[in-house]
Amino acid sequence: MNVYKRFSLSAALCALLSFSLPGGADEMQDASNLFKQGQSAQALEKINAFLAGKPKDAQGRFLKGLIVNEQGNTNEAIKIFTDLTGDYPELPEPYNNLAVLLASQGQYDKARQALEMAIRTHPSYATAHENLGDIYAKMASQAYDRALKLDRSNAATQTKLAMIQDLFADDTRGKAAHARSNPVLSKSEGAAPAIAAETGNILEPAAPVAMRLTPAEKSAGSATDKSSEVLATVNAWAAAWSSQNVDSYLSFYADDFNTPGGESRTAWSAVRKERISAPKSIHIDISNATVKFNDSNHATVKFRQSYKANHLKASGNKTLLMVKSGDRWLIQEERAR
Repeated sequence: MNVYKRFSLSAALCALLSFSLPGGADEMQDASNLFKQGQSAQALEKINAFLAGKPKDAQGRFLKGLIVNEQGNTNEAIKIFTDLTGDYPELPEPYNNLAVLLASQGQYDKARQALEMAIRTHPSYATAHENLGDIYAKMASQAYDRALKLDRSNAATQTKLAMIQDLFADDTRGKAAHARSNPVLSKSEGAAPAIAAETGNILEPAAPVAMRLTPAEKSAGSATDKSSEVLATVNAWAAAWSSQNVDSYLSFYADDFNTPGGESRTAWSAVRKERISAPKSIHIDISNATVKFNDSNHATVKFRQSYKANHLKASGNKTLLMVKSGDRWLIQEERAR
């Protein structure tokens, strides 16, 4: 089987990272420029110097993940992006890049889960949707291949497998050639400014892959679209709740969060942990969301929330009072209305 696949690393950090880089900005910019020029060793030295002063900086860590992956240190890159998804669960790009690298090791189910988290966090993230389609197609091709090994005479399975092979062979040849000739992809293609690089044979020997590795630069307009930042956080909060990831869910609440009943933060957290962990499944849907800014660091978000679990269905209006804390928006107060 010779299925040609294409997975794309993210073009930029999410709009949530609309922060400036006051300290160490030169080192960050130098590292990015060196990486673009193919000088990964020097870029790594610069970004390590930057991170020495700002070890939690998401943009710097994102760029380091790209650099070490370019150097062939896939496992280290996987750890970097995994840690980013834990520290910044509202960002879709680290999930997408993690999925690319997991797919490079044949861990398709884990890659699928990471892409689904990226989409939950940012439903309009086209790259993640495309990559998820590629994952499903790859898994389908493997299933058809296994079916043919059991029944070589199955004409329908042969046809389906051939269609997938033709689809990705044509897709990869066309897009890889475009990436070589035009490393900066236009916005009409659904990508922010990026540098393109290609590597082969990372899924399996029979499946060469063209990958686009891009620096951690901010998307156009990210500094002004604060509403998108806040809504992305709310969607990520709902996604963490839906996936029953209690630690991630609780990380969206500010240190000075006003608990609904006035109980201690510890007591409230314990109750939330029990209620989120108990059901077999949970799905949270948010609709009709609006954002109003009280000032540059405070916002009020109103939306319709639908809750579905194996034992209960409920819906109602909710208000979240959000506060900007460092590079993140956090929930300071939560009201049902």
